[in-house]
Amino acid sequence: MVYDLIVIGGGPGGYLAAERAGQAGLSVALFEKRALGGVCLNEGCIPSKALLNSAKIADYAKHGSKYGISCENVSINHKAVVKRKDKVVRTLVAGVAMKMKKNKVTVVSEEAVIQGRTAEGFVVKAKDNEYIAKRLVIATGSVPAMPPIPGLHEGYKNGFVLTNREILDITEVPEKLVIIGGGVIGLEMASYFNSVGSHVTVIEMLDHIAGPTDREISNILLNNYKKKGVDFRLSAKVTEITGNGVVFETAEGRQSVSANKVLVSIGRRPFTEGLGLEKIGVETERGRIKTDECMQTNIPGVYAVGDVNGVSMLAHTAYREAEVCINNILGKRDTMRYNAIPSVIYTNPEVGCVGETEELAKEKGIDVEIVKLPLTYSGRYVAENTELDGIVKVIVNKKYRTILGVHMIGSYASEIIYGAAMMIESEMRVEDIRQIVFPHPTVGEVIKEIMWEL
Repeated sequence: MVYDLIVIGGGPGGYLAAERAGQAGLSVALFEKRALGGVCLNEGCIPSKALLNSAKIADYAKHGSKYGISCENVSINHKAVVKRKDKVVRTLVAGVAMKMKKNKVTVVSEEAVIQGRTAEGFVVKAKDNEYIAKRLVIATGSVPAMPPIPGLHEGYKNGFVLTNREILDITEVPEKLVIIGGGVIGLEMASYFNSVGSHVTVIEMLDHIAGPTDREISNILLNNYKKKGVDFRLSAKVTEITGNGVVFETAEGRQSVSANKVLVSIGRRPFTEGLGLEKIGVETERGRIKTDECMQTNIPGVYAVGDVNGVSMLAHTAYREAEVCINNILGKRDTMRYNAIPSVIYTNPEVGCVGETEELAKEKGIDVEIVKLPLTYSGRYVAENTELDGIVKVIVNKKYRTILGVHMIGSYASEIIYGAAMMIESEMRVEDIRQIVFPHPTVGEVIKEIMWEL
């Protein structure tokens, strides 16, 4: 069984690499030990959005009187929400399988381990069979980071502590949910379980939420969560997980909070254990596979895309890395750029960010001009919202008048931010954007409005 290409890992980076290679006529074998679609499709991006959409519908129904709509006895059937989520996942996983079949990709539903290299190519073993390929793409993704907190691993074993995988499948809503980590996953789960009736406490080591998100944007999001009843403990270090809660330390001293379930959401780490990288000499750094701008490792013919290279652990980054990788394999020179990767928090309100933040631009010593406008400059935003604290913030290079960053919080942010990414990627100037016709009324036209403030 000799192939042109072997792909290990069937997540976004892996299955798209296999698809593109198959489309180009290469013989491809794709190995996935769990389910096609990887974490994104089965345990992350897609299932969480299905839950959040149900919560958003319920929130609008509960507060319908603000819009002249009367809804009585609104409640969320969490079991039904989970059932629908599972159907969504099954549908999309089947869609990925169809794409593999259409492009003649051989899918092997087994764990793959690299055995070494021969004159024919790289040797990969799955169960009792060996496969050989001239080139190899590693796309094994990431796993939740599990810090050495006393009681954490015991709690995980008995079901008291959950990761992003288990939290999406619980059928009973916990009365008290404690979330360790105020990053994207933690915030999205806080949003959902707050909507379905849990008392949610978020414990975050930093003095702010949402990690590298522009601080002004994350503060608005924090205030929105607090209004909805989510409790935050910032600048707090978790020291122990007990049988019924979490112990943490702040500047005020030792504190604790009780819980029915605890979600550990402090980030993810690249997964390379047991893969056999050492057998072919692939170089790693702090657990991640090192790659160049063409996604190639230090070993010619071996590439790594997605979370496993640890550069930008987002599904859409993995998609583009896969395209760059396959283009180079096909002899089409292509390079990966990370300066305009959008990130989104799919809460209500949504957060969309791309490019430099105000804080990062100042750290780099870039001479920038910063302009922000409230979303109330958009007629559609005012017509559709009662909480009117959304903003758009734009970072501009003073010397060249090019857009370096766009950060926003409010409705449709997830759908608008790609346009801002195009502006940054294309190095568009303020004057260029002024000439673009934006549809009216839309929330996105506030970005054009800002251009006339510069």
